[in-house]
Amino acid sequence: MRRLFSLFLLLLTMGGVAHATAPFPAAAVPDTAQLTLAEAEQRFAQNNLLLLAQRYNVSAAQAQILQARLWDNPTLSLEQNTYNPNTRRAFDVTQRGESIVQVQQLFAIAGRRKAAANVAQQGALVEQYNLEDLLRNLNYQVRTTFFDLYYKQQTVGTYNTEINSFQRTLTAYQNQYDKGNIALKEVIRLRAFLFDLQTERQALLSEIATQESDLRILLRESSGTYFRPTVNNDRLQALSLTGFSEEQLADTAQVARADLRARQADVEQQNQNLRLQRALAAPDLAVGYVYDRAGSYIQNYNAVTLGVAVPIFNRNQGNIRTAQAQIEQSRAQRDQQLLTVRNDVQEAWRQAQQTDALYQTATRNISDFTRLIQGIEQSYAKRNITIVEFLDFYESYKNNIVQLNQLRAARLRAFESLNFSVGRTVFNAE
Repeated sequence: MRRLFSLFLLLLTMGGVAHATAPFPAAAVPDTAQLTLAEAEQRFAQNNLLLLAQRYNVSAAQAQILQARLWDNPTLSLEQNTYNPNTRRAFDVTQRGESIVQVQQLFAIAGRRKAAANVAQQGALVEQYNLEDLLRNLNYQVRTTFFDLYYKQQTVGTYNTEINSFQRTLTAYQNQYDKGNIALKEVIRLRAFLFDLQTERQALLSEIATQESDLRILLRESSGTYFRPTVNNDRLQALSLTGFSEEQLADTAQVARADLRARQADVEQQNQNLRLQRALAAPDLAVGYVYDRAGSYIQNYNAVTLGVAVPIFNRNQGNIRTAQAQIEQSRAQRDQQLLTVRNDVQEAWRQAQQTDALYQTATRNISDFTRLIQGIEQSYAKRNITIVEFLDFYESYKNNIVQLNQLRAARLRAFESLNFSVGRTVFNAE
């Protein structure tokens, strides 16, 4: 009888281990969609509202280039006498009435329009780099959220397997307790362990729900779809720092990082602004034409006018000094950003090295641990070990699987952080 009971428990336990590891029961997720990383990035680039808003900033800045190149509008003025006492006519527009027409055009000298266009052009370039940097930041969020979701769903699958196995085991032991074959304390310990598993799984499901919401916002998905990330595990395992050096990646970052290029473009914009302010110190030339029908020393008087402000008091000194100070400020910000970029790469490189080394060690040991837990299940089913030993081994096994998935996710985040710090996808998991 005892041998039949032990064999029954063994089949239940091993059957639970072989159970499918879906994160959720099919009925619990009505709208589930598999999603690859490439699909996620494509949908993000097309639909994200923050990117769309920044693209409008770029368009607005480019429109300022056109505006800076436009000529000033000519000024047209008309003067007409209201009453002519000689002809006793109001608003006399005849040959004996007085009418004056004047047209004036303002000409910018010293290259003011060209300098203003250069300032606007650099401003548009800054906005373009800001767009690229926003894309870099948001794409990092998409990729890290994607991989975190994948490994958390794998962990939920582990919990599902254990819970299914323990529910079957608990049912069998409850039946044996009802028959008086085992003690109540053994059933209570199994029930308590099952409750702990269910509680831990529920906490993990709450984390997944939050990240699912974050991913839907990034992808502009309003249907409430539950995403199931799919990955190429061979590509993930093949990720390696071999062939790269910290110095090489730091040099790449100085060229590729959009935030650094934005600061460099800002320095050039301030240089162009200084040229503009110096050009504004030179007065504009006003050229005009005047026609006076009856108010001058001759009838039908025609004349050309020239006007220019004499730069005695205001030579734009304050704005020139401000522009010079802004150049120094932008240079300091550029140098600070350059230092930040190099430190980002250094820190990301060290984190990737440490995490990858730990991962390589952990994956070599997990196969031994899996074989060990299978033997523990068989030993417990045969009553060769106590329930305390069985639960202790099972808890260790569960923690090992959970921590391994956390380490896998941390490794992918480390590589993504390195991509983020470099400003280019050097290590591609897709």
